Amino acid sequence: MTNPLPPRGPQRTLALAQLSNSVGDGAYYVTSALYFTHVVGLDAARIGLGLTAAWAVGSLVGVPLGRLADRRGPRGTAVLLAVATAAAVASFLVVRDFVPFLLAACGYATAQSGLAAARQALLAGLVAKEERTGALAHLQSTLNAGLAVGAGLGGVALSLGTDGAYLTVFALDAVTFLACAYVLTRLPAVEPVPAVEGARLEVLRDRPYAVVTLLNTVLLLRMPLLSLGIPLWITERTEAPEWLVSALFILNTGAVMLFQVRMARAVTGLGTAARAIRRSGVLMLATCGVFALSTGASAWGAAVALIGGSVLLVAAEMLQSAGSWQLGFDLAPPGRIGEYQGFFGTGVTVARTLGPLLLTLLLIEVGAAGWLLLGALILAASYALGPVTRWAAATRPADGPVREQALN
Repeated sequence: MTNPLPPRGPQRTLALAQLSNSVGDGAYYVTSALYFTHVVGLDAARIGLGLTAAWAVGSLVGVPLGRLADRRGPRGTAVLLAVATAAAVASFLVVRDFVPFLLAACGYATAQSGLAAARQALLAGLVAKEERTGALAHLQSTLNAGLAVGAGLGGVALSLGTDGAYLTVFALDAVTFLACAYVLTRLPAVEPVPAVEGARLEVLRDRPYAVVTLLNTVLLLRMPLLSLGIPLWITERTEAPEWLVSALFILNTGAVMLFQVRMARAVTGLGTAARAIRRSGVLMLATCGVFALSTGASAWGAAVALIGGSVLLVAAEMLQSAGSWQLGFDLAPPGRIGEYQGFFGTGVTVARTLGPLLLTLLLIEVGAAGWLLLGALILAASYALGPVTRWAAATRPADGPVREQALN
């Protein structure tokens, strides 16, 4: 069995920082909707509008905050943004109207987007290039472990159903980001990167990298499946028991914890990354086909199809994650890691913002055929990433290592 712990040193400290705030995030994810309705007093439409606007703002500021991490040093920037995230979460404890909620949500999304970019720049400065994908696999495993623990704590709050329980969850989330900030201070400092030639925010002019990011965003439509698409499908379109939603979540997080590091070992360059993503696309098409079979079946037949589809889904997720990490880092020029990772990370924001709308349309309104359309879309994007990656690699410096990698 692969060692779930990363090597001692910066990688393990980064994992501890990830674990610190992911516990709070797990509790936040499972309670936030009810907190905003029951405690803050907002209706579902306003919550959706506010969070969509907030994440749109967060996606816009991720690039300049990533550039700030490059120029001012990623460790200090990451610490500052972790504290800012804690402050934003803490502000939710006192907001009781839409405008303060919107401002707090924008602050939360902005700090989270910037923190993700700064962490990537910090990892790039502390971990050798050939070890980055493996390090990110360890961080993903740690993230899932923390989310699972946090989701359990959030479940306790949901079972109690009191304002005090919800307030405790949000206070816990704020404290975990302060703990994350402290852990990040224990890392070695990474020197700021001097300004490099080119326009400010050069990533916005890098068309090949923009297309890679766009195609990766299509692949990330799998992200809202576990939290929204599959639960809605189970309750609206199948006879499967509702408790299966929780079981499938545990299956996914447990598999990522145990096998993400092993799956990432085969990804060592652009060529292997492109192949991993193609395989993930094929698995996603199979996943969608199996999920489609669950409608119209008996309760047990639907459950078997949903469990089988979930196994395929988590395998596709781990392959896609490993491949995209490699592409995002290897195609980013030295001196602009934070800036480029800030842009690459907008794919997550867009998938989380627009994905629920698209999945609801395809799965609930269209039905089984919608699953096949989703699978075909992801398969097409996974195969398109190969030639687009070659195009992007060809635009890198002729004497750089990216140009030397064979892309098959």
